Amino acid sequence: MRDSIHDKENSSRGTDPNLVGPEVHSGHKSLEGIHGTVAVPAHYEGFWRQWRAFVGPALLVSVGYMDPGNWGTDLAAGAQFKYDLLWVVLWASVMAIFLQVLSARLGIVTGKDLAQACRDWYPRWSRWPNWILCELAICACDLAEVLGSAVALNLLFEIPLLWAVIITAADVFLLLMLQRYGMRTIEAVVLLLVATIGLCYFLEIFVIPQTRPDFVEMGEALLTPGLRQAGMAYIAIGIIGATVMPHNLYLHSALVQSRKLQKDEHSIRSAIRFNTMDSVVALTIAFFVNAAILVLAAMVFYGKESVTVAGGEVVTFGADADWIRVAYLTLAPLMGTAAASILFAVALLASGQSSTITGTLAGQVVMEGFMHWKLSPLIRRLITRGLAILPAIFIIGIRGDDSVNDLLTLSQVVLALQLPLAMFPLLHFTSSRKRMGRWRSGWFLLLAGWGSALLITAMDIYGLPDSLREAWFVVAGR
Repeated sequence: MRDSIHDKENSSRGTDPNLVGPEVHSGHKSLEGIHGTVAVPAHYEGFWRQWRAFVGPALLVSVGYMDPGNWGTDLAAGAQFKYDLLWVVLWASVMAIFLQVLSARLGIVTGKDLAQACRDWYPRWSRWPNWILCELAICACDLAEVLGSAVALNLLFEIPLLWAVIITAADVFLLLMLQRYGMRTIEAVVLLLVATIGLCYFLEIFVIPQTRPDFVEMGEALLTPGLRQAGMAYIAIGIIGATVMPHNLYLHSALVQSRKLQKDEHSIRSAIRFNTMDSVVALTIAFFVNAAILVLAAMVFYGKESVTVAGGEVVTFGADADWIRVAYLTLAPLMGTAAASILFAVALLASGQSSTITGTLAGQVVMEGFMHWKLSPLIRRLITRGLAILPAIFIIGIRGDDSVNDLLTLSQVVLALQLPLAMFPLLHFTSSRKRMGRWRSGWFLLLAGWGSALLITAMDIYGLPDSLREAWFVVAGR
């Protein structure tokens, strides 16, 4: 009865188009510990002071766009199809920018995250299926973090991969220990490592002659999109799932509420503008990192059976190699095998740990938003990580160590297939004058957002037969 009354109150408060910002939010706050904790200067206090206050949520979300799942799909795309799927990385990144901008806009204007909006504005029966499917997506994402961290441990310490997967359960306690130093410190370390790899890739693409790509061929691949070979649709859907992540749409709409926003028109407009800039910059950086991984994988692996690295060492691999486990070779021409292996493994481990943080936060957002349940971060982490480890142990135990990249790609395909269930409610709410008032999406965002959602859904449907077939191959073996 209490929930029913609460829902009616929330619904009635969300119907006045003249209400904007925190006045329309429900009494239940997700991520209550960080809600409204960052002070924001008034709109007239200068560009840089405001920018420093607003920058952060999109950077935190963008870490998920450079996680092991992205690395696995980008490596597979470059190694198997050269530059032919580079256009997917570009357009997936562009669509991700539009959708994350809309997610931030929803949180700023309504004071609700996407999960709370779905709970308050959709029929009561929809809460359970929405929540369960969101949890499935978060577990699929965490599976990628498990596999990335396990590969990193295998490279650093030569731990057998199956045991490395089991050891990743301990990162629950590592995460809680590191959080004492603050989220900003952890993300700064991770971004430094990713930036180091980005710099190495820049040098290899633009400076070192033996790894310099054919820019004309890259341009042609970007301008002539298509899925011309068998297996391309499946990898393309994996890239989309790794780039436009459904749980990030829920998370971003909650993270923007960590800012203590003013309620006047100028402050709302400033918040939308600065969060839009934050999203564009952060996700553009993520695009260049992902594109560089694909390009270097194409240069180093495509059509080859071995790589000669610094010092004359020859490393061989097969056509069906587990690309994530030999990905360090993309850095070997610049640094040598040993240094490349260490740097890549440390960055992969850090990327997995950082994405674990955002995954845990996203899990709290959807659980608290849809169900109004609260769990401690430790319990939340243990449940999610346990559900992610089980399929990894099962598949690796049956098929052996050579199934990691297959599992990575499959996890990202699961994310892509779940995307429409997050995109369409987001677009429905942000296009509604009833919910957003004067801040509803303009014609450009309207066309870009709905166009992105329809294109992603069409690709999901087109690639569904391949996805089901590849999923069976991953489980049963080829």
